[in-house]
Amino acid sequence: MEKPPLPSNEEGTRMGENDRPAWDSKLQYVLAQVGFSVGLGNVWRFPYLCHQNGGGAFMVLYVMLLVVVGVPLFFMELAAGQCIRQGSIGVWKHISPKLAGIGYSSCMVCFFVALYYNVIIAWSLFYLGNSFQYPLPWEQCPINMTTNNTVKECSGSSPTSYFWFRKALDITDSIDESGEFNPIMTGCLLAAWAIVCLAMIKGIKSSAKVRTLSSQRIACYKQYNGSPPIEIWAEVQVWRQAATQVFFALGLGYGSVIAYSSYNPIHNNCHRDALMVSCINFMTSVLASLVVFVVLGFRAKNIALDCVTQNLGLLNNMATHGRDHHWWPWFNMSDPASVTIPEYREWYHLYGSQVGTNITDCDLDEEMSKGVEGTGLAFIAFTEAMVQFPASPFWSTLFFLMLLNLGMSTMFGTMQGILTPLMDNFSLLGRHRTMLTVCSCALGFVIGLLFTQRSGNYFVTMFDDYSATLPLIIVVVFETFAVAWVYGADRFLDDIEIMLKWRPPVLYKYLWKYVCLFAMVGLLAASLLRMVFKRPTYTAWNHTTASETTLEYPGWALAMLAMLILAATLPVPVGYFHSWLKNRGMGPEGELASQEIDRERYTKCNSSDALDSNSQHAPSVEDDGRPRASFLPLGLDHYRLLPQQEDVEEEEEDTV
Repeated sequence: MEKPPLPSNEEGTRMGENDRPAWDSKLQYVLAQVGFSVGLGNVWRFPYLCHQNGGGAFMVLYVMLLVVVGVPLFFMELAAGQCIRQGSIGVWKHISPKLAGIGYSSCMVCFFVALYYNVIIAWSLFYLGNSFQYPLPWEQCPINMTTNNTVKECSGSSPTSYFWFRKALDITDSIDESGEFNPIMTGCLLAAWAIVCLAMIKGIKSSAKVRTLSSQRIACYKQYNGSPPIEIWAEVQVWRQAATQVFFALGLGYGSVIAYSSYNPIHNNCHRDALMVSCINFMTSVLASLVVFVVLGFRAKNIALDCVTQNLGLLNNMATHGRDHHWWPWFNMSDPASVTIPEYREWYHLYGSQVGTNITDCDLDEEMSKGVEGTGLAFIAFTEAMVQFPASPFWSTLFFLMLLNLGMSTMFGTMQGILTPLMDNFSLLGRHRTMLTVCSCALGFVIGLLFTQRSGNYFVTMFDDYSATLPLIIVVVFETFAVAWVYGADRFLDDIEIMLKWRPPVLYKYLWKYVCLFAMVGLLAASLLRMVFKRPTYTAWNHTTASETTLEYPGWALAMLAMLILAATLPVPVGYFHSWLKNRGMGPEGELASQEIDRERYTKCNSSDALDSNSQHAPSVEDDGRPRASFLPLGLDHYRLLPQQEDVEEEEEDTV
């Protein structure tokens, strides 16, 4: 009898018995996973950390933590999602109903991140729109039509800083001054949410196809003399920064890694995926650092040369007015272009103190260290460098298209970390995917209006620094504890062996149980101590002095910080307490039965291939003789592997 083909859903996605969509190809899945993990942090965070912490020494430390902590945890999330084939809520509820709150915490963090991350995409859209003109609008300072002079705020800073703080953000002097809404940024935010909504409505395949290729650039690292300064390894702060970067670079704890892997075929080699995505992520960070350093070096050198030229002009004026010439430079003053920066600095260190405060040092390294992190890198330093390129609008357009690509791919993964668990866990939401997506994006836009007021940039900084860091670390601590100790690392490896048809090295058992868990607890402790002993601050723009200043958050902002952290972490204890109340009075047998019912709600991880006579395993039995459910409960009520298109055709031929 001919076997009927598997039905398709409304999106044209092949469906299995559990009506779960699947990726069209392995390449599509890898692009989606890489697109989520490779984000803006690879461009403007990793290069900054390398620059501040000794370059090569920091990179060696980063690679070590990536191998020992990052890859095992990434593999753990990939395996759990692919095995149970649910979002983050379903995965952790399957492991233990008492830990269902872990999934809800992941969803909350994803929502907080999506709120401010889309604002960055809106900023990129604004700059992209302004890139289609020559000269670029941030190339020169505007003229005050009343006084016919250069705008004071711009002349006191730079054209790129003025355009960013005044034209783009129209920023206030502190977070206490909210100001009115910025209509242009509000429109850009609406456009950003509309793009995300349309992509998410089309499903996982559409969001994966949005990936584009970034432009290639030839660059080189900032050179360090001598061997890498290994002594920085003695600083706790460096370890904390390296571990945090590994943690966020791979997207651990968001639930997006679990959501994407849940759409994989059951026998997909997720171990190879973990190694491959981690390597691609690291190499992308290295390439981004190469590009960042060459662009910043180009910018810093031009600024330093302009500084030399300006100072030589002042020296000529001083000589004209008959000042003492014993400090007169030995280089050719009539041709400033022939004077090198080292020559000028050598002279300045000898005679600079004798010529007055108008003559300044032109330090290339100091210029390199300015504006090399976060929005300062993307919207100030890079825009200033691109102005000096030939065909600057072309390079500006490419750069902000790249930012859009990085931001959108990460944003799609973040939204998937919200929508997939909710649709998997609540059947009503699963039946109305489009409505859920539209409502989620509409809610995100409404709350996101907080970031489009004139003080919105300060709230973006607040959310970026505090809404995700501590909650995500707490989530991953509980994830690791749940797999390694609650469920059992050996049982988890048993399930992976059935899934992959080979057993991963036993080293993973000890990494999950001890190294990763202790490392995450240490990172949590270091982050908490830093918050306790160092009052949270933010960088504000003072329009009077045309410079940035560091301010402490006011009391109401600290209360808001605490509420954000509490809202993201509260589901974990609430879920445990709810499960305890639900099972109270049932007794041990009743509680076990309740857990088995919860597990039966989710799809099994075995396939028809695992059910032959050679792969029938009896359920594991605890010391008290009671059976324990596993990730891969084998029996007649199994769900078969969700095939790809090629697998369906092969099955049809085999069953004719």
